[in-house]
Amino acid sequence: MDDADALARLSAARVAVLATVRPEGGPHLVPVTFASLGNRLVSAIDHKPKRTGRLQRLENIRADPRVSLLVHGYDDTWRRLWWVRADGSAAIIDRGVDFEAARAALVEKYVHYRSRSPAGPVIEIAVERVVGWESSPGEAIGT
Repeated sequence: MDDADALARLSAARVAVLATVRPEGGPHLVPVTFASLGNRLVSAIDHKPKRTGRLQRLENIRADPRVSLLVHGYDDTWRRLWWVRADGSAAIIDRGVDFEAARAALVEKYVHYRSRSPAGPVIEIAVERVVGWESSPGEAIGT
């Protein structure tokens, strides 16, 4: 998979897994919606119910901004498997031009946000590296 294909698949994906680093060094994974804004990826804390307002992903980013975002495609035949991972540095923004641009990108991508735009803080990831893999078209994996 070349870089252009990896970026296209990343941008088109509807859901991703955000990986952050816990204070003790362990991983913390959570599914997120996100949008691409140039070399940045953005995800917002939205209105869906949460157990607490002190979200672990936000606490983790405040302590250590290193993050990864993973998207993938699955096929039961295992002939069209792929994944793309974006690694970068995250920041939490809750106002200003970048905040509004992130919200607008999310509203444009997700119809559910058109009636209720995400109001919570935005996680903005400055992408430093994108890597991906895909199975070869004729490759028989596990058959």
